[in-house]
Amino acid sequence: MTQNRRHPLSALWHELNQAQDDFARWMGRMTGVTAGPELNVWEDEQNVYAESDLPGIDLAKLEVTVTGGNQLTVQGERAAPKIEGASWLRQERPFGKFVRVIALPSLVDADKVEAKYETGVLWLTLPKHEAAKPRKIHVKGV
Repeated sequence: MTQNRRHPLSALWHELNQAQDDFARWMGRMTGVTAGPELNVWEDEQNVYAESDLPGIDLAKLEVTVTGGNQLTVQGERAAPKIEGASWLRQERPFGKFVRVIALPSLVDADKVEAKYETGVLWLTLPKHEAAKPRKIHVKGV
């Protein structure tokens, strides 16, 4: 039977991440480096997973790092579209440099992280560090 377990501090975790995102957007307006990209992050007992829509990204300008065991950084640059002889009516897709830093819910083994880019989507598999994995303890009778 699969049980949907929700961490008791998940609401606080969500609020802290939202505050961090809001601050990053504000700093992006000040520095010219946009906050983003948006990330979906989930976990199971063995891994933390992340995905992000990054259409049109030059992989040579995309960098993914894990520092401190649980800090994920995705940064890169989306080239500005070159459109001659036309006026923009709407421009909602951001371009230029971007950086996104999030705290992961568990320590991960940075040496075993796998990243792939397929059909405009960045997929990350971040194996949990052994210290973060649940351990079953055998109880002996007396």
